[in-house]
Amino acid sequence: MKAAVVTFPGSNCDRDLAVAFERAGWDVVRVWHKDTSLPAGVDVVGVPGGFSFGDYLRCGAIAAQSPIGAAVKAHAARGGYVLGICNGFQVLTEMGLLPGALMRNAGLKFVCKMLTLNVATADSAFTAGYAKGQAITVPVAHHDGNYTIDADGLARLQGEDRIAFTYAANPNGSMADIAGILSENRRVLGMMPHPERVVDPVQGGTDGAAMFRALMGGLTLA
Repeated sequence: MKAAVVTFPGSNCDRDLAVAFERAGWDVVRVWHKDTSLPAGVDVVGVPGGFSFGDYLRCGAIAAQSPIGAAVKAHAARGGYVLGICNGFQVLTEMGLLPGALMRNAGLKFVCKMLTLNVATADSAFTAGYAKGQAITVPVAHHDGNYTIDADGLARLQGEDRIAFTYAANPNGSMADIAGILSENRRVLGMMPHPERVVDPVQGGTDGAAMFRALMGGLTLA
């Protein structure tokens, strides 16, 4: 199975994400933001964390207009999998692949610490390695992680079981404690916490590894 990891100017978690995929057995290719197409045979696209284009305008807004953006959207439109983490989540909302927006943290401060997440659904290729309701420990590092959506949009996410993760203790004011959401076809996941930073014991935990292993297994069976 092949994963493509996109790098934008200002990305700083692209290598971490590539390593997390590789440790789970993925063949990883790296993609530059000026590329206009994805390599042949890509199953999942990883959009990493960082500060793409310095977070000018809005976080992820410029990255969403990069040449590679059209290829990522086309990949998602034909049923391909996409994983956006932190700044990657922001990029996916700016691309229109996920609803809502990531606003400035309610406390107006950068938050960087380990947090407990609750797995809100196990019904996706990304979360199938966890049990619904399971508590996992994953780090966050963001200034604009306050997930916001209108009341109808929130009701739809809840009614369609598309909230992937919630915070046990909300660090940023995110609506309904949302830490990650799924697309309508459940093949696009955006989340603010960093599972790629907890795939090896030397990093202080391995709770993120199950996501990359489950995604590999789910796509292999598909």
